[in-house]
Amino acid sequence: MSSLAIFDLDNTLLDGDSDYLWGRFLVERGLVDDQTFERENQRFYDEYRAGTLDIQEFLAFGLRPLAEKPLAELLAWRERFLVEKIEPILLPKAADLLERHRGTGDTLLIITATNRFVTEPIAERLGVPHLLATEVEFADGRYTGRPSGIPCFQHGKVERLEAWLAETGHDGADSWFYSDSHNDLPLLGRVAHPVAVDPDVTLAQHARERGWPIISLRD
Repeated sequence: MSSLAIFDLDNTLLDGDSDYLWGRFLVERGLVDDQTFERENQRFYDEYRAGTLDIQEFLAFGLRPLAEKPLAELLAWRERFLVEKIEPILLPKAADLLERHRGTGDTLLIITATNRFVTEPIAERLGVPHLLATEVEFADGRYTGRPSGIPCFQHGKVERLEAWLAETGHDGADSWFYSDSHNDLPLLGRVAHPVAVDPDVTLAQHARERGWPIISLRD
């Protein structure tokens, strides 16, 4: 019987955080005000790891560069970003895990707080056909720099998944969810098979207390 296999992306399937690395890429390329942007990028990443992130404040910051350049230029940046920042952090064991679920006929889904502009080509690179990510408003051929709909973060991941299940007709009763972060505890608590992957300290403690599997995809 096939199941729904759900995967967090950053620091789970990837050996790093694509959202943070996108910010670093913009700084290194001189595409944003380097000192201010880098400082704020680090602050938001630290707050995410601590579980204190204000998602709306972060999105106002993180999505702004998408509104400042035409789409063609953004896409060219993204191609370089994928080569320079994402290819080096792909994990062979993550590819093996995806293939095991794919081989049993499971439906594969990535669910991530990082925005769709950054993550859509990463999901394609990993061969995962379904993606739930924070959406970015797009109008008149340009990104506005504003989020669209419910951010795919903490309880928002649960809401977005439930809406996706209702829309697509997929059965989530026998679902797996793999994540590294305590920010994903709301969704980990909803699935039949929660798995902690190289977990942070808080998630590791929760996993041990509840008897959830803890695995590593790092070499």
